[in-house]
Formats: sequence, C-alpha cells, structure tokens
Amino acid sequence: MTKKWLRLIALVFVAGGVWLAQQAGYSLTPGAPLPIETTDDGAERLADAFDQQLFDEWLTGRGRVVRLLSDDNEGSRHQRFVIETTTGQSLLVAHNIDLAPRVPVGMGDTVQFKGVYEWNERGGVIHWTHHDPQDRQPGGYIELAGTRYE
Repeated sequence: MTKKWLRLIALVFVAGGVWLAQQAGYSLTPGAPLPIETTDDGAERLADAFDQQLFDEWLTGRGRVVRLLSDDNEGSRHQRFVIETTTGQSLLVAHNIDLAPRVPVGMGDTVQFKGVYEWNERGGVIHWTHHDPQDRQPGGYIELAGTRYE
C-alpha cells in the first residue's frame, strides 16, 4: 500500500472519530463543558443514601427543579432550590455563591450535580457544589444546559 493510501485511510478514521464524538455530544473546542451523562442519573444511590440516613457522602445525581427558594445570607451566602429525582425524592440544593457563580436555574430545569449529601427527613441536602478554595480535594459542581458552575 502506498503512503498516499495510508494517509487517506488515516484521514477517514480521524474524520469518523470527529463525527462520532460530535454525535455523542462532545465538543472539540478546548475548555468546552462535557456533556451530561444520560445512562445513570444517580437516583438509586440517592434513595439508598436517604434510606441509610447517610451524612457527609459525596454523590452525583440529576433532578428537575421543583421549587426556588430565597438565598441563605447567614454566614456564607447560598443559593437554594429544591430538585426532584426520577424516583420522586426531594433534595435541597445549597450552592455557595461566595465561592461559585450563581446558577441561573428556573422551574422545571434539569440540573446535574456533584456534592456532599446530608440526610434529613425531607429527602436530604446537597452542598459543597463548588471548587475547594484550599484545593485539598476535588470539588463539586452544578451543571445546567451544558454549563458547569463550580
């Protein structure tokens, strides 16, 4: 096989890989947010955390915004809203807006998150949805419409 044919085959493979990545929702722009995973929404693990009354548990998940609350301005300021998972569990999200940008959520929006779960009888609270200011551990985030707020 000649070099010309090998280059053509390599070009076809690269173009195919780019096309497949774009079909899967990945952007080839440096710094672009990663797509939201659709295979596991974290609802079962969150339900287990609730059933086991866990505290200080790092979890990821997804939910639909069902209630917008006023900010908590005592101490560090926190944006607050309630989400509901696919299993019907309610979670209060407390997002520190002194350390991370406010998330422009609205009623009915779907958010993905990574944060620390704290049990309560209403379903639980997710916090630490931001970077670690001392860089001691990986932080959390909230992702809305492909944009990550951390």
